[in-house]
Amino acid sequence: MEKKASTLKNMIVSLIGVTILSGGCVGGLYLMTRAQIAQAEKEKQEAAIKAVLPVFERLESKQMNAPDGSGALTAYTAYVQNTPVGIAVQTFTKKGFSGEIRLMAGFLPDGTLYRVQVLQHAETPGLGSKMTEAKFAGQFENRHPRTFRLRVRKDGGDVDAITAATISSRAYCDALERAFNSLSENHLLSEGGQDE
Repeated sequence: MEKKASTLKNMIVSLIGVTILSGGCVGGLYLMTRAQIAQAEKEKQEAAIKAVLPVFERLESKQMNAPDGSGALTAYTAYVQNTPVGIAVQTFTKKGFSGEIRLMAGFLPDGTLYRVQVLQHAETPGLGSKMTEAKFAGQFENRHPRTFRLRVRKDGGDVDAITAATISSRAYCDALERAFNSLSENHLLSEGGQDE
């Protein structure tokens, strides 16, 4: 077999061939694994909902638009028999130091924060990533956003910011405030929670 000359045309044809082959392999791999990826995401979401709510028997989901026009949020109302015991909200903020942060925030029917779990972030390891630790997240538990101001102390709020990660702390508060305001605007909280 004769060796092809190393010309610009041959290099371009080879590069295009390798690109098409690589793209086809990646696309094929995605098609083969997308069901498993979707199942893993669903299980992660279900685990987050269970982690931020009291024990429940069934869930109902509802799409809500955030009052600030920033996008859609999903609320999962949890029931024991026909009595609501909590609402989990998949919320977000784009104000993180390294971009978007996604949280699952659990509220009691009156709007009291129950628990919060970080779903996704790209914050600096050892600094902003500390938002996943109990020391930071625990300060929000059993606090009502009407009396516990979801702002860091530097901004006149009640939240102790993560040392050297004020931007990440502010972003976390922003996501929680978006969730609470969405629940209020969509009348998903009990009367006591809205009138406090």
